[in-house]
Amino acid sequence: MPTIQQRVRKERSGKETGRDCRAPYLEGRPHLRGVCLKVYQTTPKKPNSAQRWVTSLRRSTGESVIAYIPGEGGHGLQEHSVVLIRGGRVRDLPGIQYKVVRGALDLKGVSKRVTSRSKYGTSRNTENKTPVSKGKG
Repeated sequence: MPTIQQRVRKERSGKETGRDCRAPYLEGRPHLRGVCLKVYQTTPKKPNSAQRWVTSLRRSTGESVIAYIPGEGGHGLQEHSVVLIRGGRVRDLPGIQYKVVRGALDLKGVSKRVTSRSKYGTSRNTENKTPVSKGKG
């Protein structure tokens, strides 16, 4: 443990985390708005096989990034749609480090979603819904 004199002569330095920011275009912010330039499908890397929806968008600060559109079903996005992006990479899509927030701005939520509704922007519609049983009985 250092003495008071040693502390006076040399202050503590900040803690080094040892890794860079995983979502550098957000610049420490939780969300950022952007305008879609192009909405298209891409294929994941091996061994997966599918068609994933992604969008190329221009951020409100001027740079352009590629973001993943999560969830099943239609999304209704097209060119000039305004969306909200957050951090979070998609493991089987190389170079994609952002996701679009469902249910915010021009992107509608996933319809008929029962579980994990908050992640997909779906409200709790109580009419015409069968209860979901978890576990035994």
